[in-house]
This record gives sequence, structure tokens and C-alpha cells, in this order.
Amino acid sequence: MKFVIQRVTEASVTVDGEIIGEIGRGFFVLIGVCDTDTKEIADKMIKKLLGLRIFADSEGKTNLDIASVGGDLLLVSQFTLYASCKKGNRPSFIRSGSPEHAEELYDYIVEQCRVLGSEDGKKIKVETGSFGADMSCKLVNDGPFTIDLDSDEL
Repeated sequence: MKFVIQRVTEASVTVDGEIIGEIGRGFFVLIGVCDTDTKEIADKMIKKLLGLRIFADSEGKTNLDIASVGGDLLLVSQFTLYASCKKGNRPSFIRSGSPEHAEELYDYIVEQCRVLGSEDGKKIKVETGSFGADMSCKLVNDGPFTIDLDSDEL
């Protein structure tokens, strides 16, 4: 499983000219799933995502997590994170998870982020893209700050 996490001041996802997901300060997250991924792997990735301390504290050090700053999440499925460009110039996507498996895990990740983001008085707003849709994503990367999480490396 792969997450590309961008710390943003704002982000949105549009489908057919309509904004379907929009956040202020927080994380814009692209989520890629392969066929060997499981809910247990997703749980590890979610824990790492929500625990990332990449927001500045009062001294300007990246020491705060998303809940500490009242941040939002915009979660977008992105099968192209598993693109292989090893042969030729046309990417192969055979490492991407089947649509059914990927959608099931994507939905699980969204739900778990909503549950965990509301525990213990937290108020993390969770917005989404539309699985399998042709989406237009806009964001203002804050920093810029981008983290590439790969479950094979956790």
C-alpha cells in the first residue's frame, strides 16, 4: 500500500465540474492499493498517517500531528501509484490492486480515518474523492511538504 501525503493549506477534488471534497489545512493523501494489501496493512498505514508530526509547534519545529492542529484529511484513490515504467514509455499498471479489492480497502481506510479522527475529542474532518472517477485535484502544498509512505518500508 502506498500513501503520498502532502501537507496543504487547502485542497479540493472536482468531478464533472462539481467540488465533491474540500479541505482547509491538513493532508491531501493519494492512496494506492495492490492485491496483496490487507486491512492489517491499512491499519498500520492509517496509524502512521494520523501520527505524522509534520506541523509546526509554537517554536516552528515540525512537532505536531494533524489532530493537534485541527487539520483535515482529503483521501483520494490513485491506482497509478503502482505504475511501472520499467519497459518502454507506456506505464504498466499490473501491480495495482483489482478495482474491487482496492475500493474495499479504500472505503475501509476512509471509515477508519473517520472513526479514529473523532475519538478522544478529536475533530478531524475527512473528505474524499470518488473511487474510479476522472477527478481534478487542486491543492496548495504547504512547505512544500510531501511524504511517501510505502507499507513495504514500514
